[in-house]
Amino acid sequence: GKEMIAKSIHKLSRRPGELVSLNVAGVDDNLFSDTLFGHKKGAFTGAEQDRKGLIEQAEKGTLFLDEIGDLSFESQVKLLRLIQDGKYFPLGSDMAKLADVRIVCATNVDIDSMKDKNEFRKDLYYRLQTHHIHIPSLRERKNDIPFLINHFLEKASKQLNKKKPTPPKELYTLLSSYNFPGNIRELEGIIFDAVSVHRSGILSLEPIREKVLPKMRIKDFQNSDSINHEEKIIFSDQLPTLKETEDSLINEALKRADGNQTIAADLLGMSRRALNNRLNRKSGG
Repeated sequence: GKEMIAKSIHKLSRRPGELVSLNVAGVDDNLFSDTLFGHKKGAFTGAEQDRKGLIEQAEKGTLFLDEIGDLSFESQVKLLRLIQDGKYFPLGSDMAKLADVRIVCATNVDIDSMKDKNEFRKDLYYRLQTHHIHIPSLRERKNDIPFLINHFLEKASKQLNKKKPTPPKELYTLLSSYNFPGNIRELEGIIFDAVSVHRSGILSLEPIREKVLPKMRIKDFQNSDSINHEEKIIFSDQLPTLKETEDSLINEALKRADGNQTIAADLLGMSRRALNNRLNRKSGG
């Protein structure tokens, strides 16, 4: 999602240059300098000719640096100087070059917290905070899920040269009950896998259930620091009866499943018939 936002920013800016992207995770300081600034012939062993850096390739365009939270302190200093001075030195050159480039950075870590722990330079942090865009995770915008499902069904069908399958109505409810730790890419992978094994007619839920239900059942609750993190359920001083516990579990499962008994039964790890029997007993039927 981050790179899609960067592409949109670049497109809307109408800057005539290119959008150039770099994932800086795992890039050491030397490679970062060479990649961004380029080098002159003979700058180091193996530098047999001049090489343009990404900044020059993105001239009058946009440079997108992803996973900026993983950038080393040494590279953070160099990026800060680039932003402040608007110029840089290719490796092996004593002639500065001007940088006419918009820099967009992204990360999936808590940079604010890293700054407070001195794990990220404060001066660079405040430079990058000039304009800040928060991209909500998929779990924070579940109303988007039906639209994304249809988009990925079309995309997967086209890539696999298949007719777009008909999604069962339970599909939207099931996936809307899931928290997607892998965000949109995880949703895309789930749909792609389901379409890859699809034959005809209505899309089967089985490959999707196999992926999401085990994760939904082991989902961790947000406990306070004083509570043993091995516990999955927090009890009050007075224990509930088995019937009260069962009723609460069933009600919560039905709520998460938007009233769909098949999905609620899946969440509870029981058959649809077993859940139906319990609901009949509960209602006195």
